Amino acid sequence: MAEKERECCSEKRKEKEEKEDIEELREVLSVVSKEVPALIKGIIGSIFSEEAGRDMGRAAAAFYKELKEAGLPEDVAVRMTEGYISAFTSLGEVLKQAVGGKKGVESKELEKEISRRIKEKLVEKGLAEKEEGENEED
Repeated sequence: MAEKERECCSEKRKEKEEKEDIEELREVLSVVSKEVPALIKGIIGSIFSEEAGRDMGRAAAAFYKELKEAGLPEDVAVRMTEGYISAFTSLGEVLKQAVGGKKGVESKELEKEISRRIKEKLVEKGLAEKEEGENEED
C-alpha cells in the first residue's frame, strides 16, 4: 500500500512540474512574441534613419576613396562600392520582410536606385567621373 502511495505522489509531482514547465514556456513565448518584433522594428528604424543614411554615404565614399587610392580601376571601385552598400540594403530588406514591412519596392529596384544615387554623389564630390550615356537629370 505504501508503495502505491509513493507512486501516486511521484506521478502527481511529475504532472505538477510539467504544468509549471508548460506555463513557464508560455510566459517566455509571450514575451518573445512581443519583444522580438519591437526589437527588429528598432533595428530597421536605425538602419533607414536619415542619420544612418548619411553615415552609410560617408562610409561608402570613404570605402570608394580607399579603393581608388589603392590603385583600383574606376569600374572595379564603383562595383565594389555598390556591393558594399548592397550588403546594408539587403540586410534592411530582410529585416523589413521579417516584420511584414512594405514590399512595394523590390530589392533589385532599391539596389539600383541606391547605386545610382551613390554614383551621383561620387561624381558631385569629384571622386568619380560621369559615365557615358548618363543623363544630367536621370
